Amino acid sequence: MKIVFSSCPNDTFIFHAWVHGLIAGAPKLDITYADIDKTNTWASESTTYDLLKVSCAALPWVRPEYALLPCGGALGRGCGPLILVNGQHKEVGSSSLSGKRVAVPSMRSTAYLLFRLWVAGHVPGGVGGIVVMPFHEIMPAVRDGLVDAGLVIHEARFTYPTFGLRLVKDLGEWWEEDTGLPIPLGAILARRDVDIRGIISAIRQSVQYAWEHPEVSQEYILQLAQEMDLEVAQAHINLYVNEFSANLGLEGYQAIEVLLGRAEKEGLVPEMPSHLFHSFYP
Repeated sequence: MKIVFSSCPNDTFIFHAWVHGLIAGAPKLDITYADIDKTNTWASESTTYDLLKVSCAALPWVRPEYALLPCGGALGRGCGPLILVNGQHKEVGSSSLSGKRVAVPSMRSTAYLLFRLWVAGHVPGGVGGIVVMPFHEIMPAVRDGLVDAGLVIHEARFTYPTFGLRLVKDLGEWWEEDTGLPIPLGAILARRDVDIRGIISAIRQSVQYAWEHPEVSQEYILQLAQEMDLEVAQAHINLYVNEFSANLGLEGYQAIEVLLGRAEKEGLVPEMPSHLFHSFYP
């Protein structure tokens, strides 16, 4: 079974047991590790992979051959994307972003969609150019003045001060205050012609194994995360792996529907295809 997900600690923590053959009866995985910008594009252009990790914001573009699974993704609270600027900037309010060049991790990422929704109501005249970069390149680019600001995700929440950067806005905090819902960041898709019920069971067993034996996956996680110590990796996991990883539930699906519904109303995404939601809801 061909699967693609990122090398970030939350994904490797979730899938470690399945990847290493620790889930009885689960099919063997043929794994590709890729940045979210690539997986978002692949899900809209082909059906090469049986399973993909994508951004929730990319769901309106995915091919109809894929179904949204109720587990394995990334939703939560206190874990949203951040807008950062160089720490030498004297002004760090929302108006300081007017007309500025901003680096983002993907044009179809949830981070970027939240950013666009927030900018529309808070940045006079909007921002200037948008530059897409792999997320690990964004903070150095802001630090070095290659862009004026950066939209960052994942472990950047814990490490951005070491780059001499300052926070302009925590978009997750804004979203939670505005909606009362968790932040819908990532989702798992499965091709409809595979054993989806079996896949759901395998993912949930893999998550449960990870929670019960957290020390077993550490070597795998750190090997793929690179340049990240155990403390940062664990903080990353604590934020992004939670009850929604095992079961989106009604609240998780509602968070995705509200995000995409708002974006559709603003003309930022196509109409949400209903087939993604209802086969395995909740």
